Amino acid sequence: MKVVECVPNISEGRRREIYDTVAAAAGAVPGVTLLNVDPGADTNRTVITFVGEPAAVLEGAFQLIRKGYELIDMSKHRGAHPRIGAVDVVPFVPVADVTMDDCALLARRLGERVGKELSIPVYLYEFAATAPHRRNLADIREGEYEGLAKKIEHRDWKPDFGPAKFNPRSGATVIGARKFLVAYNVNLNTMDKRLATRVAFDVRERGRMKRDEEGNPVLDQRGEPVWESGLLKSVKAVGWVIPEYGCAQVSMNLTDLDITPLHLAFDTCDERARERGLRVTGSEIVGLVPLSVLLDSGRHYLKRMGRPAGVSESALVQTAIRTLGKIIGGGMPIGAYGGSRTNCRATRQRRAADRCRRSPRRWVPRSQRWSQ
Repeated sequence: MKVVECVPNISEGRRREIYDTVAAAAGAVPGVTLLNVDPGADTNRTVITFVGEPAAVLEGAFQLIRKGYELIDMSKHRGAHPRIGAVDVVPFVPVADVTMDDCALLARRLGERVGKELSIPVYLYEFAATAPHRRNLADIREGEYEGLAKKIEHRDWKPDFGPAKFNPRSGATVIGARKFLVAYNVNLNTMDKRLATRVAFDVRERGRMKRDEEGNPVLDQRGEPVWESGLLKSVKAVGWVIPEYGCAQVSMNLTDLDITPLHLAFDTCDERARERGLRVTGSEIVGLVPLSVLLDSGRHYLKRMGRPAGVSESALVQTAIRTLGKIIGGGMPIGAYGGSRTNCRATRQRRAADRCRRSPRRWVPRSQRWSQ
């Protein structure tokens, strides 16, 4: 059976009636299985995950975009997360018996239909990109919604589909095909965005802009800024503050888990934070991850403890939780603490692990927020 995953990110995370209705538009398509709806109030953004056979997922994605366009007005949107449109980004991910080329074709078919039928500007990215400078989502979104009216008029940024005209209500939609991605945020014991940004620049692959002794950007022979690479390959990161959680976060996209697994991202943030006089106080997975991500983390930390890693999957998941989430003050493990929504209960994780074992791809569902 061919299975494709689709993970639309919409620019609404505060009004449940809106994001639930948008998600339901995809879930109502026969053959689509809606796996997860993960809203964030401060980011004002919701990550929606559904799977199915290619044709069903393609139709589900279109219906979701149409409903999002009907219900979300970008001219009124405010939120911490970078965004360019009401339905901001729609990636297709191969899961079973489907190639990346198949997903890129789905992206092009969806983009063409959205441009024609909904008159929304569409950009293709990652493996569906039509030019090298459009492959990176961050480059397409640079300037965000507020800069789109001017950007869309530049010849380098003419949409791949739809009108080359700014649509104040919808903004633009970015559609593509990509590898599996983990959206992962690490909490810091500060509310200072600048400090979180410094840690983000330390760890992300792009690093930071090189500056001279006076703080001015260093330019190359072409007049372009020179960048100093960060520590982790296949990692994108920014620093932001989430008042809802009472902390700043290093917000990361891990784009290739074979190169930088979850535990390496966490450990590196922890090391860089300590060097800057900060502490990591927990972490958060947004959306879904394969169960193997937590199993690998559990094995990694057991080996660091000098303990055997040949234990049950449940024990491995619990090791990952206790390490990535630290412990509650007073030595009480997370899961025994029923406080704010930023504390993930171990019982919920155990049930999640059980559900994963019954699913074809073995996902860990829902946003898992681990903190002190």
